Amino acid sequence: MIGTARRGVSAPARWFSRWQVLLGWGIVASGGAVPGIATSPAPAAIVATAAPDDAGRFGGVATSDDVRDTVNWVSTSHDNHALPFVVIDKVNAVVLAFDGSGNLRGRAPALLGMARGDASVPGIGQRKLATITPAERTTPAGRFQASLGRDFEQDILWIDYDAALSLHRVIKGRRVDDRAGRLASATPSDNRISYGCVNVPPGFYDDVVKPLFTGTVGIVYILPEVNPLRSVFAVPVGAN
Repeated sequence: MIGTARRGVSAPARWFSRWQVLLGWGIVASGGAVPGIATSPAPAAIVATAAPDDAGRFGGVATSDDVRDTVNWVSTSHDNHALPFVVIDKVNAVVLAFDGSGNLRGRAPALLGMARGDASVPGIGQRKLATITPAERTTPAGRFQASLGRDFEQDILWIDYDAALSLHRVIKGRRVDDRAGRLASATPSDNRISYGCVNVPPGFYDDVVKPLFTGTVGIVYILPEVNPLRSVFAVPVGAN
């Protein structure tokens, strides 16, 4: 969320709505350099249960069980409809971006909503930022159809337009917030600062996210941090 909710910002393009109808979408309930994969400052160490990336699918970096299970499910079930997709791991404050074939294009640390939680407050996208309490500043979990658009000052990736939820370059904000410093820190514990939007390094947005979503729509999977993964996504039990 930038500015006062989403009033005055551009809506996703008309063709975005047509894609929704055609595909019938709905909600179902960094590491080392690798050739061809854009990198950003290394994400914080994975604090959730994780395993080595023996197959190299995730850039050779240890990745949480929930991320691996989600990406493998998306790739095998084709839930992304061959469209680019992003997986946001809130627990570890990491974003991973994939092309339509499930190839990793980049990963980066992220800033997220100040409050823990997996749902948005109803009507929050129509409210002024000053009225949104710290407890309401969540980054909701779920499966979202996303497209590039604009806010007051910059181009962004709209995740949920009605809820004013987007992924964008990290904003400067107040000096006391030190958003750039939080992104660069070695732990995800200080990455909770936004009103709900996902802030990423400018290079990751410009070199990875924007090219993937230019001229097309895609899917964003935001993993839950309070509820079980399989209460949000149709990931098979025992998936790995």
